[in-house]
Amino acid sequence: MTSPSIPWASPLAQYRARQAPIQTAIDRVLNSGTYILGAEVQAFENAFAEYCGGGYGIGVASGTDALILALKVLGIGPGDEVITVSHTAVATVAAILAVGAAPVLVDVNEVDMTLDPTGLEAAATPHSKAVIAVHLYGQSAELDPIVAFARRNGLTVIEDCAQACGGRNRGRRLGSIGDIGCFSFYPTKNLGAIGDGGMVLTPEKKIAQRVRRLRQYGWDDNRQTHEAGLNSRLDPLQAAILHAKLPYLDADNARRSAIAQRYERGLCTLPITTLKERSDTEHVHYLYVVTCAQRDALTAYLTERQIGCAIHYPVPVHQQRGYAERVILPAQGLPVTERICQQILSLPLYPELVDSDVDRVIAAVHEFFAR
Repeated sequence: MTSPSIPWASPLAQYRARQAPIQTAIDRVLNSGTYILGAEVQAFENAFAEYCGGGYGIGVASGTDALILALKVLGIGPGDEVITVSHTAVATVAAILAVGAAPVLVDVNEVDMTLDPTGLEAAATPHSKAVIAVHLYGQSAELDPIVAFARRNGLTVIEDCAQACGGRNRGRRLGSIGDIGCFSFYPTKNLGAIGDGGMVLTPEKKIAQRVRRLRQYGWDDNRQTHEAGLNSRLDPLQAAILHAKLPYLDADNARRSAIAQRYERGLCTLPITTLKERSDTEHVHYLYVVTCAQRDALTAYLTERQIGCAIHYPVPVHQQRGYAERVILPAQGLPVTERICQQILSLPLYPELVDSDVDRVIAAVHEFFAR
């Protein structure tokens, strides 16, 4: 008999685990008669901001839109440059291009694959306006040197928290440390919707007010425009679902960490490298990523055994058509980024993954290297 498949992520398992509160939330919205913005969105915005340590939350249609709106509200546009990484979801760079600014890319470090702060000084020019710090795979970027660099150079810091909802840096929730935090609620994320959704988080009331206008054409409360905006509203159904799931986020993240630790113990003797958690962070393990010189062969071996895996990300943004022609690279290129993209592999990890399936993945990896 063929063993049941183990996906690398499972939004369906998450829905089934929280089906009762999710269905209650859906029924409440459907019976409210309010299907655009409204009390459900505002309630989730307030709850999420409080969870992150305060400030103002503004629900938007996606994590990409959260980044676009953050850049727009900071006045960043044509002629400006934004420093970030190429080893990220393409949305990070797509948002910079969407506002007409130029992405200036720096390399990542080899320990946790987040932005290497030592590359910032060379990347800065008189046109630099912001740094987007991507918190990758569930772990915070090195915010202390990034924020210090930004303050010295008069730049703003946008935290791309799409993969690290609930994480911390030196005890503070991610998204509350830079000038603006941007979140994605894509279904596979630590806090995932059943569809798309995003959030902009800011401590500044005036910024929050402007983002609220920009997410809906630039309207004020009287539907009068102050400037051109977008149509990027968080759906109340998604807001209600996310609000219902928010109380479980810390427990789900703890389960993710327990699975990661089980992998760490089970794989430590093999010729693969696992990413280490820095002491100043609380990793929430959106993904469990290893590097392996035989990555493609290992992927094929696991796939044959009904074990799902993925590559985050197989092609760095600066090598993708439509982006390669529009980004600015350092003189030495991005050697670490290009090397790790040939070796990284994401193993199955989601809160509902049971220990026996984790052990099955570990056993399969051992079998591959024992051949």
